[in-house]
Amino acid sequence: MEKKLEFTARAKSEIEKITKSEAKKYFRISVQGGGCSGFKYNFSFEDKLEKDDILFDQAIIDKISLDIIAGSIVDFKKEMIGESFVIDNPKASASCGCGLSFSV
Repeated sequence: MEKKLEFTARAKSEIEKITKSEAKKYFRISVQGGGCSGFKYNFSFEDKLEKDDILFDQAIIDKISLDIIAGSIVDFKKEMIGESFVIDNPKASASCGCGLSFSV
């Protein structure tokens, strides 16, 4: 699978809005071990790139995390219970109710 991520227009707009308001340059997506399903997504905002980062406009992801979520779609959803970035990961075989934890 090609090592790419797709960002919806909503996600791009929200990333741009937050990076401007927080005076941060990049939106970081990472995958960490843990969560109720094995892995969990982590979102943060940073000013600098690391050596193994891959840049997608204003979003950055390290190579190991990209291996796990390559081919995914990153979206931003506003619902009655709150707002959040969500990832539709075709490699995920299971996920928890909150959508932040998954297994492959």
